[in-house]
Amino acid sequence: MTTPLRILIVDDEPPARHRLRDLITDCAHALPATEILDAENGKTALALLAQTSVDIVLLDIHMPGMDGLSLAKNLSARPSPPAIIFITAFDSHAITAFDLEARDYLLKPVRIDRLLGALRRVVAAPPALSSVPHLNASAQGRVLLIPLPDILWLQAEQKYVTAHTRHDHFLLEDSLAALEQAWPQHWLRTHRNTLVARHAIAGLQHLPDGSVSILLKESRQPIPVSRRQTSLVKQVMRELGNHQPAAKPN
Repeated sequence: MTTPLRILIVDDEPPARHRLRDLITDCAHALPATEILDAENGKTALALLAQTSVDIVLLDIHMPGMDGLSLAKNLSARPSPPAIIFITAFDSHAITAFDLEARDYLLKPVRIDRLLGALRRVVAAPPALSSVPHLNASAQGRVLLIPLPDILWLQAEQKYVTAHTRHDHFLLEDSLAALEQAWPQHWLRTHRNTLVARHAIAGLQHLPDGSVSILLKESRQPIPVSRRQTSLVKQVMRELGNHQPAAKPN
């Protein structure tokens, strides 16, 4: 990042631009020195960017003339594009936004902690690699990108699927069946409502009642295996070369 950190706000509503300015100013104690620019639509933003460069664009989607998605497409094609954070009242464009390599997607009205978290992630991390598969998750009014390799297991409960990572869990909108079909070689089905990431498997645990659980490399949570799936799980474990001697329960 350059110093000062240059942020461009693009929104057709003056009150929205003023609010974001105020929020960024309130974040100043936790960010590098910041310079704030603004534009009322995509065309105005492009004209401004023809004369200067910025590090981050806070971008609305629904605007007259050139909308936010069109502007993001234009910027993403540049050799050194700014980081894009969408800030919008609509959650229906999240997948398109992340396809354009947006760094975050915040829903209005934006709270200061969410904006500060998004800005900090941009400052701290290099651009995400678009080649890494990811799943879209919802958390506290934000749409997040969860890298597929970070997910240890998926569990379906009622109408939701929860993705569990090493330190957190996230709600997904896709069904368990759809996720299994999309990456069939990535998952091992251990139960009708559970998929385990094959790379996360450490071994098997045999319990006194004859049941089996999968042990994970980065979690203390054993994953139960249904009796119907036990033979398949053992076969896959042998194929993966991950079979370990039975672990005694604590």
